[in-house]
Amino acid sequence: MERKKASDFPQELLNLFDGYVHGRMSRREFLNGAEKFAVGGVSATALWEMLKPNYAWAIQVQPDDKRIATDRVTVPSPQGSGSIKGYFARPAGDAKVPPIIVIHENRGLNPYIEDVARRLAVANFMAFAPDGLSPYGGYPGDEEKATAMFQQADPAKMQEDLYASALWVKARPDGTGKLGAIGFCFGGTTVNNIAVRMGANLAAAVPFYGAQPKAEDAAKIKAPINCQYGELDTRITSGWPAFDTALTDAKVTHEGHIYKGANHGFHNDTTPRYDEVAAKEAWGRAIDWFNKYLRA
Repeated sequence: MERKKASDFPQELLNLFDGYVHGRMSRREFLNGAEKFAVGGVSATALWEMLKPNYAWAIQVQPDDKRIATDRVTVPSPQGSGSIKGYFARPAGDAKVPPIIVIHENRGLNPYIEDVARRLAVANFMAFAPDGLSPYGGYPGDEEKATAMFQQADPAKMQEDLYASALWVKARPDGTGKLGAIGFCFGGTTVNNIAVRMGANLAAAVPFYGAQPKAEDAAKIKAPINCQYGELDTRITSGWPAFDTALTDAKVTHEGHIYKGANHGFHNDTTPRYDEVAAKEAWGRAIDWFNKYLRA
């Protein structure tokens, strides 16, 4: 399928799709709302097909890339579901490198997030990307099934599983012990929550378009945090000024970047919401942030 850009679609339609992606409406409700944009022989279903992920586009680092080593592991989570499965990637060789926890969107561990882990390994970090859906059978390879599984999952147990994953990768003997955290959408929100919970035990955080914690929780953050937002993602980005103030008041080292004309999900290179310029700039900032605070 030809790759489309966000600019190929009306913003109202992209906002409608955002509602579908985040479970605020069913596929049928999205299709009903998309009918008014179905012109020129393009049906609402065809629009849905154009907007949904194409994971072939996400592969920037091949799974068998000789520069890295990967594995699928199971991590204990005694306070959560008992255990959680995930995807581990690190540079080839046995040198100690900084660990980073990678938290997925609200679909589980899909091929895009696995590739993010490999990208971090190429950048000389070890990355663990847990699958919050693994206690329920794991990411099913189908977006609608993943959405349904996510909505049925126990959110408190999932947060405990993801937290256990962060502790596991931080404690690995082939790592340096200085933990970083990166996440997208649901994962960005979770990274913010992990930063609150871990305090000084987290060394750096880069949440992408994650919902912000309350001011009293933000005051517990100790890790340098670099937040990435899309200008058009007003649902999430509108919370940045208050978060910025709370972090400033708490004397937390932080930055916030809002990418002009970018939508929610702009880093995810499997959908038309992907913004190549914003994604590359934000990724560069993430790597620079981790290099600065995890290697010091």
